Amino acid sequence: MKRRNDLVMIAYAPALTGNDRRPLDVVHGLERALPGMHLDWAISSEGNPYPLPQRDAWVLGGRPDGPGFPLVCNGPNESELVTVYGLGISADSGPGGQPLLDVHAEMPMSAGNLAAAEDLLVGMAEGARAFWGHATPFPAGVEIARQTKNQAANPKPPPRGLPALKLTREIPSPECPHRLGWLNYWSAAAARHIGFPDPARDAELLSRARRTATGGWMVRLTAAPLDLDNPAHLETLLRTYERFPAIGGRMSP
Repeated sequence: MKRRNDLVMIAYAPALTGNDRRPLDVVHGLERALPGMHLDWAISSEGNPYPLPQRDAWVLGGRPDGPGFPLVCNGPNESELVTVYGLGISADSGPGGQPLLDVHAEMPMSAGNLAAAEDLLVGMAEGARAFWGHATPFPAGVEIARQTKNQAANPKPPPRGLPALKLTREIPSPECPHRLGWLNYWSAAAARHIGFPDPARDAELLSRARRTATGGWMVRLTAAPLDLDNPAHLETLLRTYERFPAIGGRMSP
């Protein structure tokens, strides 16, 4: 169950193929970013954590209910619980008619996790070879998720003046980010798709950005975790959507 103080990380990557080791690369990427954390536990259907003596084989064994990889976590202490899992998105539902791997991680917003948040997101996203991803506090993430709409079925505008974003299946290509978050991972392909960086227009974002080992970008919108009750944070989010109209499939870059 998501807690209201969780930091939620999501990354969208190419669909898994046979003998694909990326799920294990995701787990290793998270563990490297937070030394001392070991994702070698699982959670039973009854909600009880139990250790995984053969963790790597468990992760690579896939999910019994479809594409992706099963949930692993760091132990039985719920106040420190870190989880990660992957789900498949079918071609019918995917951007540009392509299937995806949807990787989710959740963790408490502790001082240690926040200090390592950029490295955690990069480790997860680049382990998955993701197109793009984000890390966002749960409350802000809920409101941002409400931007994605079927306009015909629900014409009510999104909260706080945020722009309406297209459904995943209406996004033109997997390189197009669906939305913004507090921390944003953009692969080199995603950055090219949205037109980042433009030194003349992106000086502020570049002051909080860094390149990754694979040539992607980690871009932090606000110094502190994104809080949409903070007018300065909301203004930054709105301004960034205005800067990148391709995000959410709103228009061609």
